[in-house]
Amino acid sequence: MALETAEQGKVGVANGKKVEKPLVRIEYVDSIGTLALDNYAKRNSLGADLIAEVIAGFESFKEKGARAVVLRSAVNEKVWSSGHDIDELPKENIDPLPYNDPLEQLLRAVKVFPAPVIAMVHGSVWGGACDLIMACDLVIGDETSAFAITPAKLGLPYNMAGFLNFISRVPLNIVKEMFFTADQISASRAEQSGIVNMIVPAAELEARTYAIAKTIATRSPASVAAAKEAIHVLSEAIAMNPGTFEYIHGLRRNVYMGRDYKEGIRAFIEKRPPKY
Repeated sequence: MALETAEQGKVGVANGKKVEKPLVRIEYVDSIGTLALDNYAKRNSLGADLIAEVIAGFESFKEKGARAVVLRSAVNEKVWSSGHDIDELPKENIDPLPYNDPLEQLLRAVKVFPAPVIAMVHGSVWGGACDLIMACDLVIGDETSAFAITPAKLGLPYNMAGFLNFISRVPLNIVKEMFFTADQISASRAEQSGIVNMIVPAAELEARTYAIAKTIATRSPASVAAAKEAIHVLSEAIAMNPGTFEYIHGLRRNVYMGRDYKEGIRAFIEKRPPKY
């Protein structure tokens, strides 16, 4: 599967008229779907427009009966995705990650898709894109891959669904390290801690990823779909009384209504270190 070049920017020209270029390349071959992020003008940031194209791709693949989906970047760059589009986050006094946020919709689309979603990662993965990786069923990376969840840099209070996404995949001490420091986890540590299923040489990344997708495509789709849904439901089977839920939401509200979130967003926009 060759996806060699990325189109820069979103607007092109055809027949003398401006036309919108897709932010995601969508391919379907031999029951395997490919969603390739292709917006390097913004380092594949997860903005509403790009997310809408990804979700539309999942819907199309579901109708076609895809046996597996590969989520990847269209070309090999240093950054796989820079995460949530900061320009689309509220600047203050509003929950930055509500249930209907486009990123939250994307995470749910990955989890409920009836076939395995395999992330193929070359380059660094930041913020909300790291959460997206955690939502995928399998992750194959190469030696350039690195992973960072960055709300602590922005003063952003992460939501409970996001924390659970990490906790269900990675040892608790690694989850704490990632959220407390916002530092990158290298490829080798990502493999050791279970963030990725395997790290392979960059020259073999595409072949190894699609080999796994092709293997899955030969298995019983009904069995695989049932297994994915059961594992998904069981991984989120955590009881919580309403009082505890309100307590945790109150902690988040204190942050996004407070000084740190305002300063973090402002510092990012102004390209300076935040002063907490």
